[in-house]
Amino acid sequence: MPLHYHAWTTVLGRHGLQFSERQFYAWAGLPIANIIKRLAGEQNLQVDVQQVAAERDAYFHSLPSEQLRPVRAVVEIVHHYHTQYPLAVATGSTQDSARTSLEAIDILSFFDAIVSSQEVDLPKPAPDVFLLAAKRIGVPPNECVAFEDGEAGMQSAQKAGMLVVDIRPWLDH
Repeated sequence: MPLHYHAWTTVLGRHGLQFSERQFYAWAGLPIANIIKRLAGEQNLQVDVQQVAAERDAYFHSLPSEQLRPVRAVVEIVHHYHTQYPLAVATGSTQDSARTSLEAIDILSFFDAIVSSQEVDLPKPAPDVFLLAAKRIGVPPNECVAFEDGEAGMQSAQKAGMLVVDIRPWLDH
């Protein structure tokens, strides 16, 4: 998360947009374009949302992957359970960003599905991304456990009928 926040603030700053750390963590899980639109609206600025989103992704992918810091407790859970249960990622980010992050911390191969908000009609906090992830791994949503780092994601997983674990206390800010 700290590396994502760095990418956000660097790119948004180039366009005159401010993004507080509080907002960043509160909006975790929302699609990139939605965040940019919301910030621009709140700050009365006109920006090309798709251009800023692409720039943010490109900048994030240009950062050295060894700077990514995993949430240790979640990585331990993945290592422990990946041979026992199907695992999926349901993200508000892009497929590329999710795959890059998971590959950098050497756990990409443990996931049976990665679902991004670009693949569903309604992004978090709607349940769509979690419902599609459950479908892709063949597990009823009420039998899934979601590990979430943002309020929108927790609402989304709860609406999908999943048990939700708030991992924010485990994050290094």
